[in-house]
Amino acid sequence: MSRLKTLFARKRSKVLGVYYTAGFPQLNSTMELMQALEENGADMIELGMPYSDPLADGPVIQASGSKALENGMSIARLFEQLADMRASVKIPVVLMGYLNPILQYGFEKFCAAAAAAGVDGLILPDLPIYEFETEYGPAIRQHGLDFVFLLTPETSEERIRKVDALSTGFLYAVSSSSTTGGTQNLADQQAYFQRLEKMGLTNPIVVGFGVRDKTSFEAACRHTHGAIIGTAYIRALGQTADIRKATKEFLNSVL
Repeated sequence: MSRLKTLFARKRSKVLGVYYTAGFPQLNSTMELMQALEENGADMIELGMPYSDPLADGPVIQASGSKALENGMSIARLFEQLADMRASVKIPVVLMGYLNPILQYGFEKFCAAAAAAGVDGLILPDLPIYEFETEYGPAIRQHGLDFVFLLTPETSEERIRKVDALSTGFLYAVSSSSTTGGTQNLADQQAYFQRLEKMGLTNPIVVGFGVRDKTSFEAACRHTHGAIIGTAYIRALGQTADIRKATKEFLNSVL
């Protein structure tokens, strides 16, 4: 069983995922942050690969990506940093990014390197269903990586069932049709989360966008399996040089 399947089999509710940008706040912060997140209760990590044109990201995550690129982060550098990841990190790690830099690196080469590093899955918001089915999905599956599709409140039932059939690991339920870091009230999205719950989907549902504290985390988890926090955590990292202390305090405030 994959690490993601094992996680959701063991923990059916309030799974906490945390997003951060590789290479932020310092180029070599990547592994230290990963270890601090696991030590302080995160169930899985969504590791962002910085890109110059991140369409789904709000200003805080965009700024962290710009800083990471200035620091010298690249896909090749990231895989160097992750080479010994599984010696110290046991929780699932999913890479999130955009197709263009991966294609420049080489898609097959990228999947092979991710698998060799112990990465569990991929979230690529700009990879369409058709291209996944016809061109990229086989390489992802060949290397044993899970692939996570995104849903929004406007996604039709037909498309939801389609991506549920194609996804492995979990489905990422975007809380609203916006970028990350919004101030939407997740209590107002309960009908959307309930609709997904009642569909009896194969994959667990994890909510993202707008999850920022204990209240919003619990609202997101009421009818789903868990949620991912990103912007609020990156904001906390930007306020201190002590990233282990910041991580501990932030996760303690959520859990």
